[in-house]
Formats: sequence, C-alpha cells, structure tokens
Amino acid sequence: MGRKKHTFAICAYKESEYLEECICSLINQSEESQTIIVTSTPNDFITSLAKKYDLPLFVNKGKSGITEDWNFAYKSATTNYVTIAHQDDLYFSKYAFEAIHYLNKYPNTLIYFTDYAEVRNGAYIYNNSLLRIKKLMLSPLKIKFLGNSKFVRRRILSLGCPICCPSVTFVKANLPEEVFVSGFRSDEDWEAWEKLSRLSGRFGYNPQPLMGHRIHEGSETSAIINDNVRNKEDLQMFRKFWPKPIAQFIANLYAKSEKSNDLNE
Repeated sequence: MGRKKHTFAICAYKESEYLEECICSLINQSEESQTIIVTSTPNDFITSLAKKYDLPLFVNKGKSGITEDWNFAYKSATTNYVTIAHQDDLYFSKYAFEAIHYLNKYPNTLIYFTDYAEVRNGAYIYNNSLLRIKKLMLSPLKIKFLGNSKFVRRRILSLGCPICCPSVTFVKANLPEEVFVSGFRSDEDWEAWEKLSRLSGRFGYNPQPLMGHRIHEGSETSAIINDNVRNKEDLQMFRKFWPKPIAQFIANLYAKSEKSNDLNE
C-alpha cells in the first residue's frame, strides 16, 4: 500500500557528506515507500549512491534553484503522496507509516507535516526556545477539524512559519502542478504555505517529532541568515497579512529567532 501511494524525493546538491545517511533513513522506514533522487548538479558522487542503493535518479536539465529543484522533485514523483526530502536531514522510521495512515484517513488533506528534532553536531535536540515557539503556534491544529479552517491556518502563518519544510508531505491530487514560486531564497516554503492556506482542504499536523532537521555551517539556511536575505523576505511575507507598521514590528521580533540557527547558541 505504501509503495503505491508515497514517495520520498531526495533533492541532492553537489557532494553532501550527509546524503547517504539521509538515504538510509528513508529505505529503512517501517512502511515501505518509493525513494528517488533528483538533482540539478549531477556528479559521480550522487550517481554512485543512487547505484549503490538502486534508486532512480532524475536530472533537472532546466532552470535550477531551490524552488525549481523542489518543483522538479514534486513532478518527478509518480505517487499521490510526496515528501521532498532534504539531503542533510533524517527521517525517523515511523514517518512514512504515520503520513500514509493520516492521509488515508483524511483524503481532503493539502499538506501533512510533523514536529521535528534539530540535529546539531550529531546530537538530537527536541526542546529549545525555537522549537517550543513553533509547537505553540501549531497547537490549534492538534484539534483536527481546525485543520480545515482557512482562518486558523492564516492566523498561524501571520505570525511566522512554524511548518518545517522537509517534514511536509504533499497530496498532489489536491494541489496545483507547481507548489513553489521562484523569487525567494529563504521564505519560498512560507510563501507556498500562505498560498495553499487559501485553498479548500486540510492542513494535517502530527505533533510527534518524526524527522531530524540538521543545523550546520554549510547549510543553505545558515548562509541565507548570514547575508541578511531572510530579514527582507520575512518582511515581504508579513506584509501579506498585516499593514506595513505592524509587519515591520513583527519582522523585527521574528529576526531574533534566527539566532537559533547559530551553532554557537
């Protein structure tokens, strides 16, 4: 059942030292799913891992970038349920089982997502200030019927982006052909959730931490924070929900949370 309905599409970029660990976490799921690798930077390293684990490899020969690669991964999966796996991250063994079970139960779901642990220097962090804030923001969605409420979803997103992008499974039958829009480097996921929050359907939230999101100096998130791209894009996103003065005030507060991505914090 899982093999026919769900795919992990790994976005591989250059030569990540964590890619093989990500692959192993996916092929060792308790509920078997399809796993594919997609890349816009084909090389011997990625090809050798695809061959080692007998995984289909799809090369994006068109325009490349974060959103373009994510859309390519989304389109490359042939199943209805798709998780775009980030090469540095890990998925706990019950992730696929929980996702498929939930989505079979609630077929009107747009996106399903879970809580997560941060992976820092090999240690799993389940509780820090940022994770507590995100859990609090998402807590209304623990009440199942509120996941259908556009008002509730938009009020949550109006205060920031608590949804961990690599924890998301998409239900293609209920979504547009392209989920992500190019133009953002940092908030491309938040922009997508804002767009999807306007659609009829459910945001499915599982409060169990079912994946590990790696924080390290080489990550794209850390690079974006260091060149202040995120602050500008955050303000653009808050302007979708609030008048400019209020948006600026919230954006200033929100910027302080970025310190959680500092390995020295």
